[in-house]
Amino acid sequence: MEIRAFQQVIRDTYLEKDRARGTPATYMWFMEEVGELATALREGTKEEKAGEFADVLAWLMTLANLAEIDMEKALAKYQKGCCGCGTIPCSCVGEKP
Repeated sequence: MEIRAFQQVIRDTYLEKDRARGTPATYMWFMEEVGELATALREGTKEEKAGEFADVLAWLMTLANLAEIDMEKALAKYQKGCCGCGTIPCSCVGEKP
C-alpha cells in the first residue's frame, strides 16, 4: 500500500473520532503506542513488533490528518536520501542530521 492510500484509509476510518478527541489527546495515544513499540523492541516477538510498528504509523497518520498534512508530500524531504547532506548513505559528520 502506498503512503497516500494508507493515510486515506486511516482518514476514512477514524477522522470523525479523531476530530472529536482532538490533537492533544490523539498525541497522547500516539505516545502510548510509541511506548508499546519500545517494549516490543526489547522483549516482543517479531509479530508483536510488526503490530506495534503498524500502530505507531497509523497514529502518526491520524495526527497528520488532524494537522492536514499530506504525508506523501512531507516525506519528499527524504526523496534524495539524507535530509541533511542529501546523500545515500548519509555522509554527515556527527551523530545526526
